[in-house]
Amino acid sequence: MKKYPLATSTWDEKELQAIQSVINRDMYTMGESVAQFEKDFCKYVGSKYAVMVSSGSTANLIGTAALFYTKNPKLQRGDEVIVPAVSWSTTYYPLHQYGLKLKFVDIDLETLNYDLNALKSAISDKTKMIMVVNLLGNPNDFNAIHAMTKGKDITIFEDNCESMGAEYKGKQAGTFGIMGTFSTFFSHHMATMEGGFVVTDDEELYHVLLSLRAHGWTRNLPKENKVCTKSDDWFTESFRFVLPGYNVRPVEMSGAIGIEQLKKLPSFLQARRENAKLFVEHFKNHPDFIIQKDISNSSWFGFSLIIKPTSKLKREDVVKKLMDANIDCRPIVTGNFVKNDVMKYFDYSIHGELKNADYLHSHGLFVGNHQIGLKEEITYLAEVLR
Repeated sequence: MKKYPLATSTWDEKELQAIQSVINRDMYTMGESVAQFEKDFCKYVGSKYAVMVSSGSTANLIGTAALFYTKNPKLQRGDEVIVPAVSWSTTYYPLHQYGLKLKFVDIDLETLNYDLNALKSAISDKTKMIMVVNLLGNPNDFNAIHAMTKGKDITIFEDNCESMGAEYKGKQAGTFGIMGTFSTFFSHHMATMEGGFVVTDDEELYHVLLSLRAHGWTRNLPKENKVCTKSDDWFTESFRFVLPGYNVRPVEMSGAIGIEQLKKLPSFLQARRENAKLFVEHFKNHPDFIIQKDISNSSWFGFSLIIKPTSKLKREDVVKKLMDANIDCRPIVTGNFVKNDVMKYFDYSIHGELKNADYLHSHGLFVGNHQIGLKEEITYLAEVLR
């Protein structure tokens, strides 16, 4: 029987050689390979600075934290942050953990990103930040969002963990806010075992991120930095702590693998976009399903299918049919995140109704996209759901 898995490996002998090169050096903690991967990644996305970390989740963690530790803090506990009702859990957790008040806003059923009318009406005098999440590879309409925030003291933080390589008007997603985060987990656009990035053009935030990534110490800061005065005494600077940080460093193998994966990323993205053309061809006028509308130039993390209100299909039947056909599927990210039990710990409000997020929660699913051609798999999917 045919199979259509959610994801497949992006590695070949190049990645195995990269791992072996680290073994040969016998130095496994964050080192020269991670530093080189950071430089390469900066060049690829067009940002001034990149900090590699252990995951996209920890990228969101130190990115959020950094906004509290600049000399003039950009956030403080109790501030209002707007978030979309559909995203991954660790978009929200750092915001909660730093005492921010989350305001949940509905999404658009076609783009799966913010409902722009709902977002505009949600912005208030209390709004200090908007967490902009590019879902399933699809960049947001940043022209519209920047128009809404023009003249207001509102920070834009971009969670781009599902959308590496996406572009809006020719500019890389993840570079439209004060910081952007990326993930290099197995099922994402490229894979480095585990891993993630925070990118920024702000030098002070970059220095804060460097300290937060490794224990809040000074060791990884340049001599001239915007966090503290650093002495020339390497001994005392070895264990000197200036910020309440973490250890979210990547391992050296992940950096070495990333150098090779980044070289392949353009071809990975081309394959994903070719697959998307075929998927859209099969499903654009489907009587039963709404599919994701590309805002500008999606990197197509996966292919969403939302059962239309006019359809008689039930999601549980569709899921069973797919699983019986060996086609992997999942909910669309978390569905409406507000429906999760963990919300009892949050300080939050809901702006208006979350009717689209609710509908997606009950009627949506997605199947995988890969870095290789999926002509047979997508044709098979269309046949199964005909």
